[in-house]
Order: sequence, then structure tokens, then C-alpha cells
Amino acid sequence: MRCVQESLPSGYLLRAAQRVVAAEGNVIICTGFPVAGTFETDGPPGAFALYHFIESLGSKPWLLTGDAIIRALGESIRTWPLKSFDFEAAHAEAQGLLLDLAPSLIIMIERPGAAADGRFYNIAGKDITAHCRPVEPLLELATCPVIAIGDGGNEAGMGRAGQILDTLDIKPASVGCDELIVADVSNWGAYGLIALAEAICERPVLDWLDSDALLQRCVDLGAVDGVSHEPTNTEDGFKAAVGEALIEEIRQLISRGKET
Repeated sequence: MRCVQESLPSGYLLRAAQRVVAAEGNVIICTGFPVAGTFETDGPPGAFALYHFIESLGSKPWLLTGDAIIRALGESIRTWPLKSFDFEAAHAEAQGLLLDLAPSLIIMIERPGAAADGRFYNIAGKDITAHCRPVEPLLELATCPVIAIGDGGNEAGMGRAGQILDTLDIKPASVGCDELIVADVSNWGAYGLIALAEAICERPVLDWLDSDALLQRCVDLGAVDGVSHEPTNTEDGFKAAVGEALIEEIRQLISRGKET
């Protein structure tokens, strides 16, 4: 993702964090990438962390996702189901959602994005359209800002990166967003976004976050690692300790930034 990152206008993480802090009322957080008959461990942990943080700011987050995750969560958080696999029906669904919630912000994290041909592909180029509920109508109809977080180029919102995606060995997503955050693991992008937003709010940075517990929660809900397809406490093949070390590095970076 380094070449994609370098192609983006600088300051995207700060601008995204400012949008999160400024959001009021309802905020939609959308995640869930289908794999091996279930969903990935990458995406939902970051979405849960964003949900917790945004709620702590006084806004009202909603998790927008497929029925597998919603059934697994029960009534523990506010959810809104994505139902339609058909673009036309998804368009009507998106109109109703926007009318009912009138969100001030939409955040996409590790959600499949349709390619230019209108179909969905995983990172290996396999067509997974039959398992994907389109979010493109929602992104096209929304009048509020949209933040997207991705790590491969085939996620919703990654079209913001433009022609650089054509140099990658993937079937890239075509629809863009207002601010795109790229990372090696999408969960990590979410944690970086939260950390910078907390710094803006002059709060302790990520001192409440237990990324290992979030991963385990997703495995308990039925998630599998997107690389191994195994129900392990890992994300895109990385052990939980790698993410924990990154979070500590983020804390130290922001702490040093405050000192200077």
C-alpha cells in the first residue's frame, strides 16, 4: 500500500480525524468482508473500536453490515442490516437508510468495493459477487462526508486513489470517498484514526484499547483470518502481538509530537 499512500494528498489522516471529531448525531460505520463462508477478522475489530470511540464523543454510531455479523452480535450494539445483493434494490435500501438516519458521517472499513465492471473481487482476483451486498448506492447518494479504510485496493472507497490502483495486480474498487486511509491491515488504519482524533480532543491515546480482545471477540463471533481462513486470533496473517506493538508505537509517536 505504500505506493497508494504516496499518491494521496498529504494530511489525509488528520483531515479524517477532524471529520470524526466534528461529526454529530448518527454516524454509520460499515464493515464485513466475506471469506470462507463467513467474514474476516480484519475490519470488524476496527469498526468496534470506532463505534466505542464515536459513542464516547456523544454521537450515535450505527454498525452497517451483513446479517452474519448482526446475528452474531445480537443486541449488544446498534446495527442496521445490509440486505440487498442487487444494485437496484440496494439503491432503494440506501435511500431509506439515509432518510431515516440522516448521518453526519459514514466510515467504510474493509468492505468490498465493486470494480468498474460492477462485480466484486477478492485480493486474488476471484469473483465474490454472489457473497457481497453493494454499498456503492449508499456512497453515491450520501451528502455527508465519507471516510474509507482499506489495505488492498479492492475495498469500498479505494477508488479515491485513482490510476495508481491500475498498477497493482488486483481488480480495484471504482467508487471513491472524501478521505481515504490506507494501511497494511485495515484495523490498524482505524486505530491510527482514533489515536489522532483522541489527540485532537486532548485525551489519553488508545489507553482503553485492547486489540487482542477485539480480535478474539470477532473469532468468537465466527470470523476467520483473511489469509489463512482459520479461526485464529490473527489479522491478515499477523499475530495479535504485531498489532499491539503498532498501537504502542502510535502512542509513543503522538506523545513525542505533543512534547515538541
